[in-house]
Amino acid sequence: MKKLRVMILTLCAAIVMVGCNNLGKGTAIGAAGGAALGAIVGKIAGNTVVGAAIGTAVGAGTGALIGKHMDKVKKQAEAVKNAQVEEITDANGLQGVKVTFDSGILFATNSSTLNATSKNSLTQFAGVLKQNNDCDVAIYGHTDNTGNDAINNPLSVKRAQAVQSYLLGQGVNAAQIKTVDGQGSTNPVADNSTAEGRKQNRRVEVYMYASQAMINNAEAGKLQ
Repeated sequence: MKKLRVMILTLCAAIVMVGCNNLGKGTAIGAAGGAALGAIVGKIAGNTVVGAAIGTAVGAGTGALIGKHMDKVKKQAEAVKNAQVEEITDANGLQGVKVTFDSGILFATNSSTLNATSKNSLTQFAGVLKQNNDCDVAIYGHTDNTGNDAINNPLSVKRAQAVQSYLLGQGVNAAQIKTVDGQGSTNPVADNSTAEGRKQNRRVEVYMYASQAMINNAEAGKLQ
């Protein structure tokens, strides 16, 4: 615990120093060692660690361009009905976007079959993905803790796969979707002891993050 507190304090100090240097949004972790610190930030914040497998740390200028670009992506995603949109930090310390779809809207209880309302929302979301095909995508399904792992784990995977299949049917490029998985009930965002909390935990999360192509364009100063 002592080591964890020291690590967090050190990380916070580093972020404050970066802020004082006015490196700008999207570049809190942008110089040497950025990838490692980015992964720590993601875990402390409770985000699934996603990000292109790059070989070197991303520079501050590149991070700033990607942050500005992801602001536009986030704004587009916010127009999708029945979606909760948040800014996240990926494994490279770069700004990304998390879109959460409530599984109470997407699916009936113990089902992985999409309903009409969710299809309308995902049709809108597919349009966002196609406009931003330089974003890589990860899809994760989640459940509440009702039942056991033998039920929840495969159900969470099936829900993620249902979202993937629908998005592909709407013309999203299969190569854009890098991860499709389920986490069962292992990553709750609310109290499972209440009905409202369980509803929040039954969800599908879609992460949009910088692809290698986006990083390359940002490094070349070509990313808009």
